[in-house]
Formats: sequence, C-alpha cells, structure tokens
Amino acid sequence: MNWSARRARFRAVLGGERCVYPGSVFDPISARIAADIGFEIGMFAGSTASLTVLGAPDLIVLTLTEFAQQALRINRAADLPLMVDADHGYGNALNVKRTVEELETAGVAGLSIEDTVLPTAFGEVGQTTLIPIEEGVGKMKAALAGRQDPSLAIFGRTSAMAVTGVADTIARARAYEACGVDAIFLVGVKTRAQLDAVAAEIKIPLMLGTATPELMDLDYLSAAGVRLCLQGHLPIMAAIRAVHDTLSALRRGEKPQGAADAEMMKRVTRDSDYQSWLKNFLS
Repeated sequence: MNWSARRARFRAVLGGERCVYPGSVFDPISARIAADIGFEIGMFAGSTASLTVLGAPDLIVLTLTEFAQQALRINRAADLPLMVDADHGYGNALNVKRTVEELETAGVAGLSIEDTVLPTAFGEVGQTTLIPIEEGVGKMKAALAGRQDPSLAIFGRTSAMAVTGVADTIARARAYEACGVDAIFLVGVKTRAQLDAVAAEIKIPLMLGTATPELMDLDYLSAAGVRLCLQGHLPIMAAIRAVHDTLSALRRGEKPQGAADAEMMKRVTRDSDYQSWLKNFLS
C-alpha cells in the first residue's frame, strides 16, 4: 500500500501551529471510528497493543512482530495517520533499526523510541531506570538509519522528567535533537514550569504523554511547541468495561444495554463498500 498521503498529513500537523489530541486506537474498528469522528491522528501504544494482542499488562512481553502486525491491521482498515509507541525498540540499537524497518513497512506515520531500561531488570521491580544518554543517542541514530521513507517521523522519547529531573530531560532532548530526530516525546511532565524549561531549549516539535489538568490547554500547548498531547487510553478501557457488562448481563439472562445498532455496525465495517464489491465482482 501507499502510505505517503497519511504521512504527509502527519507531517503537516508536526509542522503546523496547533497542538492536537490524537485518538487512542487499538484495532481496525477503533481506528475507523476515530477517523470518522474527525481525529487528525491515531495513537497506538505499546500498552494497548499488549492488552489487545495478549490480554497482558504493559510489561514488554509483546514482541515486535505482534506489534507490527497489529499496526498493519489498523493501517489497512483506516486512512488515519498512525503514531505508535515502539517502546525501547525491542532491544539494543540494532533491534531499534529493525523495529523502524518493520513499522515503516506496516504503514505507521510516526514512531517513538524511548530511553528507558526495558524490560524490567532483575532486582528493579517497581523502578524506572534510564539508559545512559550515549546509549540513547546510539538508539536514535540507529532509528534514523533504519528509516527508508524520509516522510516517516521519528520521535525521541524520554521519561527523564519523572526520574532524574529537568536538567537531565533537557540534556537528553538536546542530544536526541542533535541526532536529527523529528520531535521529542516527553513523559512525566506535570507542570508548566517543567514544560517551559524544556521548550525554551528545544527547537523541534514536542509531544506529551498524558498531561495533567494544569497542562490541558491547547492554546498554551500550541504556544509551547507541543503538537501532540495524549489524553490517555480511555477507549480500550471503555471497551473492556462494555464487554464485561454485556457478558455479565447475558450470563444473568438479561438484555444488555448500549450495544451498537445495525446502522453503526454497517458503518464501522464499511458494509456499503463490501456490498458494492459483491455486486461488481461476484454478480
């Protein structure tokens, strides 16, 4: 498939003047719904991938192959520029290069590589540890080397704000910016003072993980150079609740509430397209 148009739309958001909220998606139908509603960008996270594919928590037990396959399913089904969280790149810098190659082939428009030690090392349960900046730089260089389509956006991601503080966050962001990444993905920013400190030192666009109420102001975020700001991954949580409640009602012999009607089912499955194809190809 040709992914150029959606990557161009993604780049237009990065190069624009406004911050947008990506729609958290996890499968083909959720991505179609997000596109139909009008989200400019979809976000597919490692955590939602682990839930969708394995029914497991976000502990890096998902493989690159499983993640890339689900990203491809999403991209085939919806014309929505997709940003993905590629975690630590599934290994060292060579694995990062392979990760970029696979996800580019799967059609993503943007991806992030983070500088967290993953999976959790022995004896460090409950802790967040960062790799050295030098290793992070190596990973960013490998990610850029793995990119074949220059329109694919590569983000350097760091959780340093919540682990080592503002100064280290700025040092890491500047080092990754110097490598040539297209944007910086900041996790753990809680205050405007923290964001302002980083924004003053970084020239490329910023992305925020789930923001605090203090930060959830699109005018402020836009002025600070933030172009993507997550709102969490509530859609998959809502879907889990809906399935639980529906099955519980059925188990009790009751009629469940809130199921999609026939019109919605036809819309999200693109029934009219399939009916046309049936007529054209099988009649």
